[in-house]
Amino acid sequence: MQQVRHLLEAKGRTVHAIAPEASVLQALRKMAQERVGALVVMQGNELLGVVSERDYARKVALMGRASADTPVREIMSAPALTVGPDDSVEACMRLCTDSRVRHLPVVEHGRVTGVISIGDLVKAVIDEQAQQIEHLQRYIAG
Repeated sequence: MQQVRHLLEAKGRTVHAIAPEASVLQALRKMAQERVGALVVMQGNELLGVVSERDYARKVALMGRASADTPVREIMSAPALTVGPDDSVEACMRLCTDSRVRHLPVVEHGRVTGVISIGDLVKAVIDEQAQQIEHLQRYIAG
């Protein structure tokens, strides 16, 4: 099974972040611009949490709050669940499923070095299964 480091090597280590005092509207604009479903909330190099489209839907839109007036710190999920580069894809999938989260910051030596999503994890599993099937087909064909 692949490790988180392999996913980051393939997808890149770009971390899309926002400050806790930024407005939810700013966060939504940044998510749309970067084409991501979540941002890590950072104060300098310190990871404070994660803000996602789901946080917006449940904590702003459904509550009748104004996204321009609500700071990210009030709706972010904190503390953020994190993984390390040596964690397996399987362990990350279990964490996402059990915790009902879709985005996991990757922390190495106390610093955020990437973010993986449930989509990244599913793709890795599908790719690994396809390789196993191909290997078995070659073995059977002999």
